[in-house]
Amino acid sequence: MNDNREYQCNICNEQREEGQGIRIVTGFICESCEAEMVKTDVKDAKYPFFIHQMKQIFLSENA
Repeated sequence: MNDNREYQCNICNEQREEGQGIRIVTGFICESCEAEMVKTDVKDAKYPFFIHQMKQIFLSENA
């Protein structure tokens, strides 16, 4: 059963259909951001950005 809900990616803020990414708690990460995060080295300039965006998912739950 797929009702084609749309979710906003917590990383790129774009709308994606359910099934085109992963749900984490109440957050959502689209497939393209997930793939980019997985291949990003800890020394890469984007790494701190990804960490910050991921923290937002968990902080919004505990606010």
